[in-house]
Amino acid sequence: MAVNRLIQRLGGDDRVDLLRAVRESDVSPYFRVMESATAPIVQVEGADRIMLGSNNYLGLADHPAIRQGAQDALDTFGGAITGSRLLNGTMDLHLDLESEIAEWHGTEDAMVFTTGYQTNLGTISAVVGVGDVVAVDSAAHASIRDGCALSGATIRKFRHNDVADLESILGDTAAGDGAVLVIVDGLYSMEGDLAPLGAVSELCDRYGAALMVDEAHSLGIFGKQRTGAAELLGIDGDTDIRMASLSKSPSSTGGFIAGSRDLLDSLRVNARAFLFTTSGVPAAVGASLAAVRLIRSEEGEQRARRALDNAAVLRSGLADNGLDVGALSPLPGGGETVTPIVSVHVGDDLEAMNLWRTLFDRGVFTSAALYPAVPRSGAMLRLCVMATHTDTQLRRAVDVISETVTEAAA
Repeated sequence: MAVNRLIQRLGGDDRVDLLRAVRESDVSPYFRVMESATAPIVQVEGADRIMLGSNNYLGLADHPAIRQGAQDALDTFGGAITGSRLLNGTMDLHLDLESEIAEWHGTEDAMVFTTGYQTNLGTISAVVGVGDVVAVDSAAHASIRDGCALSGATIRKFRHNDVADLESILGDTAAGDGAVLVIVDGLYSMEGDLAPLGAVSELCDRYGAALMVDEAHSLGIFGKQRTGAAELLGIDGDTDIRMASLSKSPSSTGGFIAGSRDLLDSLRVNARAFLFTTSGVPAAVGASLAAVRLIRSEEGEQRARRALDNAAVLRSGLADNGLDVGALSPLPGGGETVTPIVSVHVGDDLEAMNLWRTLFDRGVFTSAALYPAVPRSGAMLRLCVMATHTDTQLRRAVDVISETVTEAAA
């Protein structure tokens, strides 16, 4: 019998062996089972735990208005629309949501994809191709890297938030005939740091490069209108492609692009991840529309402020106890800001997994970021606050995390 090399190779994957080993020893931080709605306290595998591992920054996942938006869409359209947006998959809810997003961002148009991952994959692979160059931050999200690879463009990575390295790349590409696209996250999901968007935008203008900013983790938090880091740092009007996810602060599922009419119409006919996938379920679209409207309201402003206040409580408490939580993000004209993501640097993958398990047993749910999500020897505990966390919950978490890290280091 001939050897089936594919199946044989699957049986010899070191990462699969590692997954099985940590799963069998029950120290794996992955695929844990949630048994209640995402809130400051979540029941996870039979016990209540303080939730510091969710991207539910504004605390909207169980908000009555978001539940009602989902329920109304479910009642009208049923469980699924069962078609692509191109054919029978576009609902009036999509048009309302896209109009709301475009108005919110002050752009000519907007377009909603089924997932955030597909938003980046479809957009990047549609707007650049062979002969073009994409300069991308080395810490960019996997969906950005995958979209770049799919596009066929030449990919040039620059060191994380290193403006001089980016300028070196742009200088090298200035003489080429193809388009140049620079892609950065507004807020990086692992370290929780903002991109130096003012300097990046200035370089793009100087070298004739287009700029795409992924606001997945900054949407709903930063800027007067809460459209994200580009608005906070004053370059929202200079951003050619504005992307965000609907699955973080908006607490639903999906993603969108906001920009010019030319950009969006081009995506409608060229973005394969938009054209050849089924439309998002109606409940998700209804929830997204309700969430966007709430974020734009006075309540949304209050929740954004509380999320950052809570982040300051968590971060300062851990820092005061000697934990390595990294630097604050600088603001134009001086000053610094916290973000809803607070990362505790650990270094070793195994140590991070053991810390995660001890915290889990002590009633605090965190996220463990291990290689390849972070660089080798860059393991960390990724903590996320919600606007709805109480001061008591956060101070309890500070005490438990600080005690656990101190014990591990002894």
